[in-house]
Amino acid sequence: MGSVVKGLALCATLFSFSMAQEIKAHADLINQKGEKIGTAEFLQTNSGVLIKLRAVGLPPNTELALHIHEVGKCDPPDFMSAKGHFNPYKKKHGLLNPDGPHAGDMPNVFTDSNGNLRVDVLNTFITLKPNKENSLLKEGGTALMIHHHRDDYKTDPAGDAGPRIACGVIK
Repeated sequence: MGSVVKGLALCATLFSFSMAQEIKAHADLINQKGEKIGTAEFLQTNSGVLIKLRAVGLPPNTELALHIHEVGKCDPPDFMSAKGHFNPYKKKHGLLNPDGPHAGDMPNVFTDSNGNLRVDVLNTFITLKPNKENSLLKEGGTALMIHHHRDDYKTDPAGDAGPRIACGVIK
């Protein structure tokens, strides 16, 4: 009986340790009026950061650019306070650019007929681990940005993605 109790205690300790090692972050997305329109959950994986994005009130039936920006600040209406794309390795913009991509470059996302967005994206260029050059949780922070147009995946510096329409500070 004692070995069963010891085994359970070991399992509980291992479970607590594995839960303590999980690294997460969160962002509340706001629109150009400063209204909350969605959330993003960031989970560290063995392959990069999984981003679970949920938003409403976006242009319906539209392909939109999704990026990580270099400063954790989202001042409406233009969100220029977030500065440019997160680019710790000083690459050119675009997933199709031979000199790219920025760490903050990601595939385009698509809204439904009601302007809702529900997507999970894995970004293999970033991390949530502290003290790493490509960490989203750096001093000054970072922001998740949705643009009004699609990213062409090659035009530097921003893929011709158009105005910034939603932003969330990653914490």
